[in-house]
Amino acid sequence: MIDYEVSSCPVPTEQQPLNEYEQLKNSWLFRDCGLSMRSYLSKIAWAWGLSWFIAGPVAYSSFPPHKYAAQFVLCGAAGASIGVVLLVLRLYLGWSYVRGRLVSPVIFYEESGWYDGQNWMKPQQVLDRDRLVVNYEIKPIIQRLQITSLSLVILFFAGIAIWQFL
Repeated sequence: MIDYEVSSCPVPTEQQPLNEYEQLKNSWLFRDCGLSMRSYLSKIAWAWGLSWFIAGPVAYSSFPPHKYAAQFVLCGAAGASIGVVLLVLRLYLGWSYVRGRLVSPVIFYEESGWYDGQNWMKPQQVLDRDRLVVNYEIKPIIQRLQITSLSLVILFFAGIAIWQFL
C-alpha cells in the first residue's frame, strides 16, 4: 500500500484515495481494464461468450435454430450482451468512484464507523500527485470503457436494424 507522505493525514490507510486506487488496480476484475487492447477485448469476448450459457437457452426456447436461425443468433447475442453491459457498468462505476476520490480536494472518511465521518483537506502536493494519477492512469481506462459502451450501443442498434429485415 502507498501511504501519504504527509504525516498529518488523519485518513485511515484503507480509505486513502491512492490506496483505494492501488487496491482497485490490483483486483482481479478491475485490472483487466489496463491490459493491452487485444487482451482487454479478449476478456470482453470471454464475458460475452460465457453469457451465452444463459442467453442461449432463452433464445432457443423463443426461436428454435432449425426454424429461425437468424433470429436465434440475434436474440442470443443481444441477451449475452446484457452480461457484458453489466460488467462494463460495474467497471465504469468502480473507476469513476476512485477517480472522484482522487480528484477531490476534500476527502470524506470514517474514523471508526458510519456515524463519525470527517472531512480532510488534501495539501496541494498530494492533490497534484492524485490528479496526475487520474490523468495518466485512470482517464485512459475510463475512455476505454466509454468506447466499449458506445460500441455496445452501436451493435445493439445494428442488431435491431438487421432484425427489421428478417
